Amino acid sequence: MSAFAALIVQTVAASIRAGGGALTGLLFFLTVVSVIPFGVGPDLNLLARIGPAVLWIGVLLSMLLGLDRLFGQDREDGGLELVIVSGESMPLFVLARACGYWLAHGLPIVLAAPVLGLILNLSPLALGAVTLTLLAGSPALAMIGAVGGALTAGLARGGMLAAILVLPLSVPVLIFGVAAVNGAIADPDPFLAPFLIMCAFTLFSAVLAPIAGAAALRLGLD
Repeated sequence: MSAFAALIVQTVAASIRAGGGALTGLLFFLTVVSVIPFGVGPDLNLLARIGPAVLWIGVLLSMLLGLDRLFGQDREDGGLELVIVSGESMPLFVLARACGYWLAHGLPIVLAAPVLGLILNLSPLALGAVTLTLLAGSPALAMIGAVGGALTAGLARGGMLAAILVLPLSVPVLIFGVAAVNGAIADPDPFLAPFLIMCAFTLFSAVLAPIAGAAALRLGLD
């Protein structure tokens, strides 16, 4: 197994073990989506209209949980210094952590979204569009979250600060993700443009976020 794959596996295992971080995010997502029908009322048409946005917002907020633990342990046990001394690529280290974070926190939430979409009276077409956009867009949320986690690594209560830093940067992904779903429901043609823009955000974040995260970790060690 390569070092990159080993880091991903280690991140997934740590996310599952350390305080139930991954499970907490999933339970938070289930709670957020489940209480919406009680607040909105029995208007099924309204639930169907706001359902895609509710699922996307739930995924975004759930993935903010646990960012403080993404690099916190590495900072405490000297793992970051070892990566630098060994000459390994810091951007690849950040990318591996972000991929593991998405597998542990993001993927279970994405897989749960279509089931919870039934509670929001979403049509099969809407459920498929939501699932597709979340699969394509949620990795960008993990990459952006990794930058926030790197900036706040080692800080007391860094999770709240990381969420504040990450949330504004994640809004464009949310906007185009919801727009793509709404386009798929209204007309198949408008789906493609916002979906491709969101995919571009994911690709850009996969390139830029590891570089920014590595710079933030180095700055924190100085």
